[in-house]
Amino acid sequence: MLKTAVKPKWIAALVFALVVASVFVILSQWQFSRSLEKDVAPPEVTEKVQPLLDTLKPGEPMMGDVEGQIVTAKGTFDPTKQLLVPSRLQDGNTGYWVVTAFEVDGAPVLSGVAATKEVVIPVARGWIASPDNVPAAPTGSIDLVGRMLNSEGPELNKNLPAGQISMLSSAELSNIWNVSTYSAFVVSQTELADGHEVGAASTSSGLIPITVTATDQNNKVNWLNIFYSIEWVLFAGFAVFVWWRLVADDYRRGQDELFDLAGDDGSVEEDDASS
Repeated sequence: MLKTAVKPKWIAALVFALVVASVFVILSQWQFSRSLEKDVAPPEVTEKVQPLLDTLKPGEPMMGDVEGQIVTAKGTFDPTKQLLVPSRLQDGNTGYWVVTAFEVDGAPVLSGVAATKEVVIPVARGWIASPDNVPAAPTGSIDLVGRMLNSEGPELNKNLPAGQISMLSSAELSNIWNVSTYSAFVVSQTELADGHEVGAASTSSGLIPITVTATDQNNKVNWLNIFYSIEWVLFAGFAVFVWWRLVADDYRRGQDELFDLAGDDGSVEEDDASS
């Protein structure tokens, strides 16, 4: 079989199979590296305060590289656009997030039928245990600093009282408030008015600061990419196997032809002897 394998056509076929297998191996390595990649920015990026206007534009989807980013923005709260989000845990207790529309100074105005001159980002200003006597939003120009998180998916709950929503969804809030919103929300850390703290960090605000952390930074294995990586290795082996099988088939055909010739010669000799 070795003589068959070293024929020029099969050597050329082997080279081609090895090239194809090499490409498959490279694709396998790429898929494996993808399985260990992080979708979010590291803490040294997210914990560095960045201007909201430079981080995310209204109407744009939030990508993983800005998820959990601490941002700063200047603007004003709209006290007429304030809602509660129930079933929020804080230090083991269940309560409510107080969410208020924050009009961002300098935010680009969206174009289109649903666009408005007002562009807001929902801000979770703080946590309260009871929906009674919700603290009013601070007035005047505010310097806001907080962690920006991706909008939650809307969830229909008809049993909620007026002024409450089940999830902090920017799309839902855009319809409720009839304004253009960012596709994210901010969990407030500090709210400064004339240099003085007026947010949940102030003891007189009536709010408890919401405890949130950046998006999970732990390494997570993407098993789908691992599966693809194994697939490409199998394809690489299959390319070489196909070459070997073709060589084996060629070798068997050659052997069959030799046996056929030998059988034909033997039958002729027998005929001659009998005559």
